[in-house]
Amino acid sequence: MTPALLHKLPAEWEMPRPKKGWHEQAALAGAWESCKEITREHATSFFFASFPLPEAKKRAAFAVYALCRWFDDVIDEAPEGRQPGPERLLAELDAIEAGSSNLPFAPAVAEVNRQYAIPRAFWEDLIEGVCMDTHTMIIRNLDQLEIYCYHVASVVGLIMSKIFGLSDAAGVPRAVEMGLAMQLTNILRDVREDFEMGRIYLPTDEMADYGTGPEAIAARRIGDSAWEAFMKMQIARAREYYRGAEVGLPFLANDGSRFTAKVMGRVYGGILAEIERNGYDVFSARRYVPARRKVLLALGAMVR
Repeated sequence: MTPALLHKLPAEWEMPRPKKGWHEQAALAGAWESCKEITREHATSFFFASFPLPEAKKRAAFAVYALCRWFDDVIDEAPEGRQPGPERLLAELDAIEAGSSNLPFAPAVAEVNRQYAIPRAFWEDLIEGVCMDTHTMIIRNLDQLEIYCYHVASVVGLIMSKIFGLSDAAGVPRAVEMGLAMQLTNILRDVREDFEMGRIYLPTDEMADYGTGPEAIAARRIGDSAWEAFMKMQIARAREYYRGAEVGLPFLANDGSRFTAKVMGRVYGGILAEIERNGYDVFSARRYVPARRKVLLALGAMVR
């Protein structure tokens, strides 16, 4: 039909216009799938714990993880001394929001930011945190540890709380505690790998209080009583964070969001038990929760 004839059609004959062009819809569908595959490959515990979520929230959570993963990889995979600064990451965030980013998952992140009104300040705090790892990182005390964990993990908890339908401001500090708990768990699991990259995230003043220090990590002192006592204290701290986080679960939407957060805390917290089960040896192997154990922890969370 020629353009000249189109205006003669009655209004009720006009084809409905989609909210997005077909190419935009196809790009968004591909972006959702990219986020899913990134999460499936790199975040097995989170991917497992997400099973109760409604599909839309599950996609949104995967998109958040995909961007967080990209930020981490850009820093960790860059040659020594050539890691990008916050300006580079902020520029990519701008491109995502403007629809001009070439990252395969970018359309999904932009949609999540729009749909769930994610404050840009959260992403800026996260960028500040990942850029802390562009240089030798040595945590001196608990205050520094909590500030670091907030920037690289608690802000992710705050982003997820927007997706999970946090209904009361009283839940905000609980979301922060979930991030502290999970990041400290990561730190305890990855002591050896981090040390090899010039990073010590456990407070060195507390190490000294327990009669141990970086030299114990360097020597991989399996069975060292001072190191074990120090690890026991840090595990107890992480569990206290987890307990605080669970207080905030009732403030999340009861559509699977609440249960997902609970399962995530139980499954990720299970890494602490694996460290204990292996005599606090975080040097010879990376401790993780086996699939069968994850299922049992999820069932236990359901029963409780």
